Amino acid sequence: MNLRFVEAFHWAVTLKSVTRAAEKLFITQSALSSRIASLEEELGVLLLDRRDKQFRLTAAGTRFFRQAERLLHLQREIKAEFGAGTVSATSLRIGVIESVLHSWLVAWLQELRQAHPALELALSVETTPVLQDHLRRGAADLVLCALPGAGDGIQTRALAPMPMVFAGHAQRHARRRFTLAQLAAENELLTFQRGSQPHVALLDLCRREGVESPRVHTISSISAMAQLVEQGFGVATLPAAAVARLTASQGLVACRCTATLAPLPIHLSWRDDPASSAAGSVVPLVLAAQGAGLGSARIGSSLKSKKPIKP
Repeated sequence: MNLRFVEAFHWAVTLKSVTRAAEKLFITQSALSSRIASLEEELGVLLLDRRDKQFRLTAAGTRFFRQAERLLHLQREIKAEFGAGTVSATSLRIGVIESVLHSWLVAWLQELRQAHPALELALSVETTPVLQDHLRRGAADLVLCALPGAGDGIQTRALAPMPMVFAGHAQRHARRRFTLAQLAAENELLTFQRGSQPHVALLDLCRREGVESPRVHTISSISAMAQLVEQGFGVATLPAAAVARLTASQGLVACRCTATLAPLPIHLSWRDDPASSAAGSVVPLVLAAQGAGLGSARIGSSLKSKKPIKP
């Protein structure tokens, strides 16, 4: 039995779409359909109900799906046991929000590359809703964003939240201690896109502090916000780690404010792949080694197991 055909069937069922499964495996839709058809011919049963456009398994397909997972898991175990001396390239598609990119991602990727030189990375930087959709559709293997992933075969783990600060220009905002009312009265307020966690958290903080109808500009790019702050446009709500990195290059400084912004939650979510341990094992182990870099020893200890982590 050709395990590539089994894998094609597994991903079509997991993603509930032949098209998405083909994208996941980097083959054409017709090639994936041909693989499933060849598998059906070998088994002598129909696995997919093709009578309408809605994706549906036959009774035999439902039974075989469980066997397909067992076959792919066994394949992975055999490769791990007998292929330890070989180095083969493994592709891993990672998606992150900009806050992670501008904080600790680069250092983490350097450690990942050193530990696993055969790993081929495809990195995308998007908003949380887009990343969640990518993971759900099988267009990403692992994402780091503000909300946990959800869906069949998706596992998630809350990481240490990122402290947020009001970022101002060193020449204008370094020598004073501000109330939120003073910041809002004397500056334009910049934050992430409308409806995002930092945007909602800023509006909630304004309400709690009695700051009525603040003018808040929503911008999806940290680089754009940093340039606006540098040019004196206002103050921005940014991760403290990103501000520390931008202090030398763009003169940003964390404003001393009596009001504290809510931290930005970060969730690691990945899809459990029975044929590959790249997202389910390799990356969490590297994260465990870099637990201190993420700001929490607790994260490292929670990700030390070689077994797939359940949410």
